[in-house]
Amino acid sequence: MEEQGQESSVRDGRRSNRFNIISKVALDKGMNRYVLVAYGQIFGTLATAFFAFIFERNNNSKLSVAILRNVFFLGLLGTVLGRTLFFAGLEYTSPAFASALVNLIPSITFILAVLCRMEKLEISKRGSQAKILGTIIAFGGATLMTLYKGPAVISFHSQRSNQPTTGSRLLLHKDLIKGSLILVVSFISLSAFYILQTVTIKMYPAPITLTTLTCLSGAILSTIMTAILDHKASSWKLSWNITLLAPIYSGIVIFGITIYVQTLVVRKKGPVFMTAFRPLATIIVAIMGLLILGDALYMGSIIGATLIVLGLYATLWGKEKEKTEKLSQQTISEEVIEIKEAKQ
Repeated sequence: MEEQGQESSVRDGRRSNRFNIISKVALDKGMNRYVLVAYGQIFGTLATAFFAFIFERNNNSKLSVAILRNVFFLGLLGTVLGRTLFFAGLEYTSPAFASALVNLIPSITFILAVLCRMEKLEISKRGSQAKILGTIIAFGGATLMTLYKGPAVISFHSQRSNQPTTGSRLLLHKDLIKGSLILVVSFISLSAFYILQTVTIKMYPAPITLTTLTCLSGAILSTIMTAILDHKASSWKLSWNITLLAPIYSGIVIFGITIYVQTLVVRKKGPVFMTAFRPLATIIVAIMGLLILGDALYMGSIIGATLIVLGLYATLWGKEKEKTEKLSQQTISEEVIEIKEAKQ
């Protein structure tokens, strides 16, 4: 299951990078961000409902008021706040910048998990120290890979390797700060979504059906939001171009497949484990760019990738250390109880 969680998290990261680019192009073509979210949720609902009917038609889990309340907030956090604000921030920045900033999610999720008592944080213990340090290092490495190039180290095309490379180039734009703040709020909302998703799947152990209900909640809320903020019927028109591809891709791949896979992982390993592998997507993109597109591999990418691997290792080591300590404490407690019972 741990290997499954690692592979699914990396695949999610690759989908997210493609999703950023496709969404950015659609928004630049004039597609309304609210309509894009609403259509994505509608397509996600239709796709997952079909599989829920096939594989979970005999689901015996009952929908309680508490579960429906959580589903409502999943739609609110993941769709209305998370995705809508993400698209707004994407309009003010760029896919590359958003891909770098998205690596804040593991850190934010870790903080929220600690506040919700899903993760233990004891500064005096090595396990907690390793998790904190690993999260910070991985985020720093992913950011370095995206925002800093340095000299080219490996290149399959000599003409590219001979070209002068620039140093650290931060995106400069009058709306960069505004876009960054919007993206951060979006990632806080998505992190809260992962926390609530972990709680809800334990209450309602039917992952496909829960994904469908989440998409349905998001579709209803986003449609209401769009009707309030955009009264033009022409905004809902889809053409045979990127404005059709973007909502279909986001609906089926992001809101459907990705949320379902995330639900499986958080049920077994928790939200912190699931988001810890997100920075690996930055490494995958760099390697694919080298092997497939012929892009050069720069010093910044190598240093950043090294930091990501070290940070990820530290985080997983910290979680394993805490697990070992917990088992040891349980064993000691059981032995103490057995000794007391023997004396009696």
